[in-house]
Amino acid sequence: MPTLIKLAGGTAAWADDDFVMVGLEDSVPLSGKVILPLSRYAAEAPAILAQGRKVGVRLEGADEVEALAPFLADLSVIALEFSKFRDGRSFSSARLLRERFGYRGEIRAVGEVLRELAAFMMRCGFDAFEPTDGSTPEEWAATVHRYRHVYQRAADSRAPAFVEREA
Repeated sequence: MPTLIKLAGGTAAWADDDFVMVGLEDSVPLSGKVILPLSRYAAEAPAILAQGRKVGVRLEGADEVEALAPFLADLSVIALEFSKFRDGRSFSSARLLRERFGYRGEIRAVGEVLRELAAFMMRCGFDAFEPTDGSTPEEWAATVHRYRHVYQRAADSRAPAFVEREA
């Protein structure tokens, strides 16, 4: 069973993950799509891209998202890790990728990904999730759409409540 949930047009659905997550010590598969840790990306991605393969990168919370700026056009997916439930640095990274750097590819939440954070993740620019709490796409979508109003601007471009009141 797939463990990846993708959002498209407000609908959440299971999705097959055709990317292989490569760890720090793992060897890179000879074929297929891969997601590399940031520390390995600059050295190994050019050769993989030259083979016509798709490449993604995985950032830990402490990694600087600005380091990706020169590579964004080549990235098919950026996996942002939530190492702990209370570590919110990946929210900031997603929003920077969408708003400051204009990244339009997939931003995936990995690590300690819980349904209670779904709406916040979506508002910051995430569109794919590897939930660790056993939640289903239906539960994920219900959580994303739980609240009608938002109170600040974000990467999802929803109008805040004060804008609705003015209209």
